[in-house]
Amino acid sequence: MTRSKTFQAYLPSCHRTYSCIHCRAHLANHDELISKSFQGSQGRAYLFNAVVNVGCGPAEERLLLTGLHAVADIFCESCKTTLGWKYEHAFESSQKYKEGKFIIELAHMIKDNGWE
Repeated sequence: MTRSKTFQAYLPSCHRTYSCIHCRAHLANHDELISKSFQGSQGRAYLFNAVVNVGCGPAEERLLLTGLHAVADIFCESCKTTLGWKYEHAFESSQKYKEGKFIIELAHMIKDNGWE
């Protein structure tokens, strides 16, 4: 049985983008970056408004550095590497701004297009 290739979204080459370090699938446009001061399970991570080419696992409650959140692991649709997570629900009012946003760990992404 042959497996068909997953369709990939391509971000405009005129914008600075972040890609999966493992397979180079586009993940996010630099304009979607909210913060560079986040901590993932494997080190530093960035918070994004929107991402592309990622799949989402089931949500589960986790106690993170900033309190209890319901998060869902996200993975690269192309190579299936776990990249970070999506904030589904924040239980503390000061953390509500994270809901619907995405964490991608630096260990799993590379900068592409016009970063000179």
